[in-house]
Amino acid sequence: MADAAKPAERKKRTITEIRDSKKTGEKMVYTSVPDYTSAKWAEAAGVDVAVVGDSLAMVAHGHPSTVPATMDMMVMHAQAVRRGAPNTFVLGCMPYQSYNTVDRALQNATRFMQDAACDAVKPQGGKSQAHILRALVDAGIPTASHIGLTPHTIAMFGGFKIQGRTADAAMKILEDAFAIQDAGCFMLEFEAVPAPIARAISEQLDIPTIGIGAGAGTDGQILLSYDLLGVFTDFKPKFTKRYANLTEVAVAGLKAYVADVKQGTFPDDDHSYGVDQKEYEKFLGLLEKRRQH
Repeated sequence: MADAAKPAERKKRTITEIRDSKKTGEKMVYTSVPDYTSAKWAEAAGVDVAVVGDSLAMVAHGHPSTVPATMDMMVMHAQAVRRGAPNTFVLGCMPYQSYNTVDRALQNATRFMQDAACDAVKPQGGKSQAHILRALVDAGIPTASHIGLTPHTIAMFGGFKIQGRTADAAMKILEDAFAIQDAGCFMLEFEAVPAPIARAISEQLDIPTIGIGAGAGTDGQILLSYDLLGVFTDFKPKFTKRYANLTEVAVAGLKAYVADVKQGTFPDDDHSYGVDQKEYEKFLGLLEKRRQH
């Protein structure tokens, strides 16, 4: 008989549920998690999709952008996230230049699915990447994409800048969105797009949209867990809401530890292992004999 006190095992969200959220109106919650522990937190909190974003190059490795992320790095982190969130849908983000040809995209997407047990992959780009997206979908790999501000092409944008502020620029994002949908992707992400533009484009699509810095008019939201929890503090994007400040708590704890060690109050008896007194005395006798020799 099942233990009534034991919580029911979480059921992983499916591609069908995610795709159908457009019709059902359920707001899907995505969170970018770089490691085992943050993945455990996300699953315990009920996050729908754990995203292994190449932002981990910045928040976990200290790089100034996502460009230095490699497939080896991403697969290693994705494996850790899968272990931490076994019952959560995991989306692996394909890093810079890992999908610049169809063959390379298929090879690297397969690594996410086969080596890291991801449930789907996400390159970046729309119209110009449609042939890559279609090839992944045709190979049976659940695929999403990312438009608006695409971190892999920030050099082309001249930095992290809002996209779609003019009518022509917004139309380009619209065309990219339709190209992603037509390629068979199950979802797309808007980043740093004015809220009214993201809402208007989302309303034209049959597939769900998620937003980061794109307002409330998308079908779901994504934030970096390290941002929203106050773990990464090098900078705070405008669109990030801080729900906790773990860095403040962590630094306070470490300061207390440093103080205790310096003052000799840690470790105390409660945090040390003892030994049988007779064995200890015997050891001291053996030690003395050794010293005399």
